[in-house]
Amino acid sequence: MQYMKATLLVRTKEVRDDGSIVEIVIWELPEPLPPSEHRYKYRLFYGAGGATRVRYDNERGKGDHRHIGSAQSDYAFTTVEDLLDDFEHDIADWG
Repeated sequence: MQYMKATLLVRTKEVRDDGSIVEIVIWELPEPLPPSEHRYKYRLFYGAGGATRVRYDNERGKGDHRHIGSAQSDYAFTTVEDLLDDFEHDIADWG
């Protein structure tokens, strides 16, 4: 397996007062990770008690998608800023 060199842009983890966790990891890649057409690899997580509430991620072969509870849907990535905004909106909508 061939690995690409990547630049870490963001890595943060917050444990909130209610015990929920928000974790954001975003890498910039030298080339897109197919089938994505952008050069970012990301994992954004919000959950509690071992359960995922909201998660955005992309992976080789699967592309950009999000999880809201147990439901998964495609995600139309545009920019890192929009990704973070969409993630924050879904967290706010959760509770």
